Amino acid sequence: MPKEVFDAIVIGSGQGGNPLAKAMAEAGWKVAVIERKDVGGTCVNVGCTPTKTLVASARVAYLARRAADFGVNTGQITVDMAAVIARKREIVAKSRGSSEKGLAASPNLTLIRGEASFAGPHEIAVALTTGGERLLSSQKIFLDTGTRPAIPKIAGLSDVPYLDNESIMELETLPKHLLVLGGGYVALEFAQIFRRLGSAVTVVQRSAALADQEDQDVSDAIAQIFQEDGIEVLLKAEATRAQRLGDETVLTVTVTGEEREIRGSHLLVAVGRVPNTEALHCERAGAELDARGFIKVNARLETTASGIWAIGDVKGGPAFTHISYDDYRVLKANLLDAVNGSAPRVTTGRQVPYTIFIDPELGRIGMTEAEARKAGRPIKVGRMPMRFVARAYESAETRGFLKAIVDAETDQILGAAVLGVDGGEIAAVIQVAMMGKVTASALREGIWSHPTRAEALNRLFSSYE
Repeated sequence: MPKEVFDAIVIGSGQGGNPLAKAMAEAGWKVAVIERKDVGGTCVNVGCTPTKTLVASARVAYLARRAADFGVNTGQITVDMAAVIARKREIVAKSRGSSEKGLAASPNLTLIRGEASFAGPHEIAVALTTGGERLLSSQKIFLDTGTRPAIPKIAGLSDVPYLDNESIMELETLPKHLLVLGGGYVALEFAQIFRRLGSAVTVVQRSAALADQEDQDVSDAIAQIFQEDGIEVLLKAEATRAQRLGDETVLTVTVTGEEREIRGSHLLVAVGRVPNTEALHCERAGAELDARGFIKVNARLETTASGIWAIGDVKGGPAFTHISYDDYRVLKANLLDAVNGSAPRVTTGRQVPYTIFIDPELGRIGMTEAEARKAGRPIKVGRMPMRFVARAYESAETRGFLKAIVDAETDQILGAAVLGVDGGEIAAVIQVAMMGKVTASALREGIWSHPTRAEALNRLFSSYE
């Protein structure tokens, strides 16, 4: 088979791989992008974009049911699930189309549809979607193949028509009772979405807390909000068996030592993600994987194989679109901008903000209280209920609280959690302060427009627990 030589090969067209490929092509490199399914990666196709359209629909349904609280009279609230999904599909198609057009318009760039695998240290064999195979070669190869849902080993699960984060967003009929296995970001967002759209929902979480990477007070507040919304939350619940009986899925779970059965019309499995590395055969190139199958990289995103890099979720670490995009910026700085004298970049020490898009949403930046105490930092903790925020009170959106971790010696902000409406936006204000090393006292003394939710920063940093 003739070998096609490129200056760079990018495997996967996610939110890091796409801009990297375009930047290299614009710099005059001959670039191949290999994509086995949809351009745009997880975020555009089955992650951020579609889920946030459903979050928006669910919030409208929630507010419509609360209309009387604001003196607004409405009729019976119904949800057209087929229309909800159609809206989601339209927005995804537009976003994906934009990504595809961006690649097509890039000079020196070839998009190849198929499954890629290493044929040697710098050779890629592509099993084409249309049939046949192409053999590519490059001294620079970038891996951006992402992750997929992890499926737990539970007796009988393979015989049950369970859903994952992709298939649940294709349901055109609302589940009567959705069982959600898991308590992380994906599980929580879908649990609340479908409860607000009209399903009964039960969350089965193996650990002792929802969103168990957060501080306990944050996790407890999320659980309380879910329960107020009518979501059944089972903690310390180990699923041991799944079966389909008639039109119901039955989960056998052990809850704090007691075995019980829970029944639902549908089951969503959302217990984590695993990397898409099997088909790559990284061993043929000398790129090592960790125990969970993620590609090992250093702070410059270099794998253990010379001339091969990994970006985005497939390398492990924080699985967020904005981190994948920053991976692109690290590589661009080191491989393209460096020739113009730009300083090299690494991933070490970069900030990792994120938002869990439940409602009210959780915005997070920096260290948790538990992490700061474990690190032995001298800290003071500011905490303020959202009900003390005038705008939240006026809007009847008072659930949640703000929390900040401050270095007691330097007055620098170490981290924050904002559980409230626009929590991600308020956390971003705190992040900007952290980026500029603005002290907590400076935020306390800042003049903030009234009434905004951001003015809560005055009071948040005025007293400490």
